[in-house]
Amino acid sequence: MTLSDIPLRTLEDTPTTLADLAADKAVLIVNVASRCGLTPQYTALVDLQQQYGARGFTVIGVPCNQFGGQEPGTAEEIQQFCATTYGVDFPLLEKTDVNGPTRHPLYEQLTQTPDAQGEAGDIQWNFEKFLVDREGTIVARFRPRTTPEDPAITSAIEKLL
Repeated sequence: MTLSDIPLRTLEDTPTTLADLAADKAVLIVNVASRCGLTPQYTALVDLQQQYGARGFTVIGVPCNQFGGQEPGTAEEIQQFCATTYGVDFPLLEKTDVNGPTRHPLYEQLTQTPDAQGEAGDIQWNFEKFLVDREGTIVARFRPRTTPEDPAITSAIEKLL
């Protein structure tokens, strides 16, 4: 099964896939959390969506509660927080496990991708990012402390558009 065909569910509990959410778009997939020290990265993710969305790009947020219980809310609470606090207008998936025995199949594939230092494997923390090209190929992995506005991310997005 390709990355684009893996069954997903939106935060509203609607079945979907990456192919449906991001047909012919480059995608930045980010595991997110509402109560994390890195949560302010939502601002830069929204900025990326606004800056590049019309050129064939989207962010997809994947709420995850596996790191310090920092995403404890219901789907409705997550949606409200993201919309009212940060103006999130990109797709959000259902709360998802990204590590361990219940790791979602999406993250089974994503975590095989190495970062800039050549390290693959488990997600380190909230706000780890994966850049996927228009064909559904994972092209880059950025660790949590690499902010969305970092030139490594923006230049990689620019190359795909």
